[in-house]
Amino acid sequence: MKKFTYLMLLIFIIGCNTNVNKEKNNDFFVEIFSDSDQKIVHVDSKIEIIADSLIVAEGPLWNKDMNSLLFTDVGANKIYKWNLESGLSDYMVPSGYTGYAPSFETGLIGANGLIYGNDGNLYLCQHGDRRVAKLINLEDGVPEFETVVDKYDGKVFNSPNDIVMDNNGDIYFTDPPYGFFNPQEGKFNNEFKELDFSGVYKFSNSGELTLISSDLSLPNGIVLSNDEKYLFVNNSDDNNPVITRYDVGDNFSSELFFDGTELLKDYGGGFDGLKVHSSGNIFSTGPGGVLVISPDGELISRINFGGGVTNCNFDADEQFLYVTGFGFVARVSLN
Repeated sequence: MKKFTYLMLLIFIIGCNTNVNKEKNNDFFVEIFSDSDQKIVHVDSKIEIIADSLIVAEGPLWNKDMNSLLFTDVGANKIYKWNLESGLSDYMVPSGYTGYAPSFETGLIGANGLIYGNDGNLYLCQHGDRRVAKLINLEDGVPEFETVVDKYDGKVFNSPNDIVMDNNGDIYFTDPPYGFFNPQEGKFNNEFKELDFSGVYKFSNSGELTLISSDLSLPNGIVLSNDEKYLFVNNSDDNNPVITRYDVGDNFSSELFFDGTELLKDYGGGFDGLKVHSSGNIFSTGPGGVLVISPDGELISRINFGGGVTNCNFDADEQFLYVTGFGFVARVSLN
């Protein structure tokens, strides 16, 4: 089970109970490897815990209209909202499991990755319902969803995990098996599993579904470069901790972008979510916290959280990086 870092760290941090807005301690620090990163994150950047006592926080997404952060709790089947004025509150229940698809109901069945589409609607990767869905109504915190895509070759997805949309409205997403994990038993329940691989997909706005890759054992975070020429995908397997880059214009030909094998020997935590900064640098959760990687694949800094974290995202003006983890959500001030 060592390779399933994303899940095993749940046991370690599930009881985390740090104080909200607590400043960084000795386990939280920024390490700079290259001066090229000084324009984004500084060695003295402030790190704050803004939410705690969660199960598996994921899917951070900034809502500019509400001036708030939305994030999911995959274990609680819920989406939370946080802002500086009001603090933490429930935003949506349920988030990822409504009974739409056969699922292991006590597993990690909440929503995971979130995006706002070009149409302004909220799109969700739903572990329990095993689909990519669109929110079409939210009344008193109770959502109504519409299925975007839920099957490949007639078979229900595993548990769509992370998602990104390009300027054309085409959706890219990953589909590992984390929704089948039973935290109580510490193992996977494959009773409802229909696909024998974990896929990386493109769902075009015309309704065509394309399997980009079935080669990654645990595809997880996914993001496009700012010019949308490349697609980056994290693999969460400790036996192959890599970021793969796909050439969108060359029939998704792939190459190794970043290898985290050596980092994993020294630090805990595996590759999970990732986002691209306006500078083109990639912020990826990985061994040792959040890694900042240049467009050329050079590691230029590391934001240490004392263990594994799950995902990250920026606010509208990139003043803060918001980071979700196993039990907590934090934010890091940026230059």
